[in-house]
Amino acid sequence: MSEFIPTFATVCNAAETLKGHAAKTPLLEAPALNELLGCRLFLKAEMLQKTGSFKFRGAFNAISKLTEMQKENGVFAYSSGNHAQGIALAAKMMGVNATILMPEDTPAIKIENTKGYGAKVLNYDRYTESREEIGEAICRKENLTLIKPYDNKNVISGQGTVGLEIIAQLAELGLKADCIAAPCGGGGLLSGISLAVGTNSPSTEIFAAEPEHFDDTARSLASGERVGNTGDHKSLCDAIMTPMPGEITFPILSAIKARGLVVTESEVAEAVRAAYHHFKIIIEPGGAVALAAFLSRKTEIKGKVIVAVGSGGNIDPALFARLLQSK
Repeated sequence: MSEFIPTFATVCNAAETLKGHAAKTPLLEAPALNELLGCRLFLKAEMLQKTGSFKFRGAFNAISKLTEMQKENGVFAYSSGNHAQGIALAAKMMGVNATILMPEDTPAIKIENTKGYGAKVLNYDRYTESREEIGEAICRKENLTLIKPYDNKNVISGQGTVGLEIIAQLAELGLKADCIAAPCGGGGLLSGISLAVGTNSPSTEIFAAEPEHFDDTARSLASGERVGNTGDHKSLCDAIMTPMPGEITFPILSAIKARGLVVTESEVAEAVRAAYHHFKIIIEPGGAVALAAFLSRKTEIKGKVIVAVGSGGNIDPALFARLLQSK
């Protein structure tokens, strides 16, 4: 089993793999917002990553680690959009065919972008069908290699490079983070960040930010075992509507004693507006939950150095306009 578990070393290896391919995204600060909050808040702007989200990091790293035969046969992924786009572009860059299974209610911009990168897109009903069952059947029939969105050693390691960058960027300012929060669906991003931060900045607190009704990680961390969501709710945060924490990711988050922060839809909407107002950044709802958690003070932030990861910016334009005007 150990060969499937990511480590600090595999995160560092991923950083080498991604050099010259992934963008080093900025760590943004807004003095006016700091004044309002009474702390130093930094936003890690992963919406400025290739494909508009952090997912490109893990996708590129995972595909790069495949055998030549696996690359020749092609890859398969299921995703609500950001992992799909990351896999599609990374596969295109390496000359690999990609087939992506996406929910029918995925924002149109994510489906169009995934097709635009050259991937074959299939759709399913996320409320009545199992993407895992559909995916297993397709991979078996077409001899494709499945790259899971979070329970994959090389995906997690690629996402962990976000954490390496945060630590290095703060160090350039002579700072260390008191706490880092990131949006959490299956936990690939946060567990990768945890591996990087746990070694380089062990005193930093790690928080999993989630929308209400999809707080499986928060409840799992509190109970000490993986628990799932009911599946009978919808959310603005389509990017992180996962059924339960990952088998690989959850033990990593448990080991570092991560905690959960849960936000409401209205708090997410306010974070989308705040990101635009203070940072001039477009952020999607699922990518805004960490910022929302700090803005709504779900944990003590006064006088601290805090980092919110903005994980993506692939928002439908009509929804973005509506959220900006909704206050």
